[in-house]
Amino acid sequence: MKATIERATLLKALSHVQSVVERRNTIPILSNVLLEASADGGVKLMATDLDLQIVETIGAAVDTPGAITVPAHTLFDIARKLSEGSQVQLTAAEGKMLIVAGRARFNLQTLPRDDFPVIAEGELPTRFELPAETLKQIIDKTRFAISTEETRYYLNGIFLHVSDDATPVLKAAATDGHRLARVTVPRPDGAEGMPDVIIPRKCVAELRKLLDEVDGSVEVSLSPTKIRFGMGAAILTSKLIDGTFPDYSRVIPTGNDKLLKIDPRSFEDGVDRVATIASEKTRAVKMALERDKITLSVTSPENGTAAEEVSGDYTSLPFEIGFNARYLLDILGQIEGDTVEIHLADAAAPTLIRENDKAPALYVLMPMRV
Repeated sequence: MKATIERATLLKALSHVQSVVERRNTIPILSNVLLEASADGGVKLMATDLDLQIVETIGAAVDTPGAITVPAHTLFDIARKLSEGSQVQLTAAEGKMLIVAGRARFNLQTLPRDDFPVIAEGELPTRFELPAETLKQIIDKTRFAISTEETRYYLNGIFLHVSDDATPVLKAAATDGHRLARVTVPRPDGAEGMPDVIIPRKCVAELRKLLDEVDGSVEVSLSPTKIRFGMGAAILTSKLIDGTFPDYSRVIPTGNDKLLKIDPRSFEDGVDRVATIASEKTRAVKMALERDKITLSVTSPENGTAAEEVSGDYTSLPFEIGFNARYLLDILGQIEGDTVEIHLADAAAPTLIRENDKAPALYVLMPMRV
C-alpha cells in the first residue's frame, strides 16, 4: 500500500483510535492499528481490544491500495512529533512500513492484516438517532457514579432502557451502591421495544471523547449483546456487559419529607473547603440543619476540625446527617441551575438530590455515619 495523508488529518484520527489500544497486550496484533487504503482515496484506521472497536475513515491520496497493521502508539507518537503542515507518506512492503515526512524517515515493523481481529456485529435490530448534545448530557450526568468494583461487573457501566412513564422515555442510570445517577430524556423514534443494555465504562469514556467533535446526531444501533455509535467518519462498536442491572427504582426515595433548597455553588464551595482536612479514610462531612441555616463540619483525628455555615431554605425539624464529601461534590458539580433541592428523611435513609421535579437528572446519595 502507498498513501499520502496530511499530518493534521492523520494525527486527529490516530488520537481517536490509539486510545482504544491497551498499553499492555499479550496478543501482539492488538497493539497495532489497521490501515486500509482504498482506490477511491480514503484510508480506514481501525483499532480494537476485542471488546471495543473503533473505525475512522479519512481522506488521502492513495497511489497503491492495500492494508497493513502497525504499532498504534508508536505511529501516534511519530505523527505527534512531525512538523505542522507536513504531508505524511506511508508505504508498506515486505513486512515494513516506511513513513516519510519532510526530512524525517521511519521504518516500522508490521503485522499482516489477515491476523487482525474484527468484532462481528451480527444483527443490530434497534436503531435510533440521538442528538450529540443529549448523549453528552446522559454521559456527563451519570458516569461519575459508575462502579469500578470488578466483582460487581454488572455495575461497571451505564444502564440504558426505555420506559413508558406518562410519556415514553429513555432512561440512563449508573450506581456504585453508594450513589445513583439517573437521566431521563424523551424516547427517540425507533427505540421502542429496545432491549435493556449496560454500556461498559471504557466504551462510555471513548464515546465521550469523540462526541466533542460531533455536530448534529449520533446514529445508535444495538442488539442485546452489541452496540454501535455512528458519528460521521468514526464508528464505535462495543460488546455490552452481560449481566442484569439491579432494579434501581426501588432505592429512589419518594417519601422524604424534609426539603432543603440551596444555591449549589455556595454549597459546593462550602463542602469543598471543609473537606480539605478530611482524611482519605473518612471523607465524611456532617450537615447540621436548622431553620434556614446549614452548618457543615468535618472532624479528622489526624488533621483537626473545620466548620462553615451556609444559608439555605429549610423549614423542617433540625437534624444532622453525614455524607461522603467526594460523592456530594460529584453530584453538585452536575447541577447547572441556581438552586438545588435536597430531599431528606433521616440520618440513615437515602437522600434525593435534583434541580427540581422537571429536571432530567436525579441523584440518590446514601448517608454516612458521622
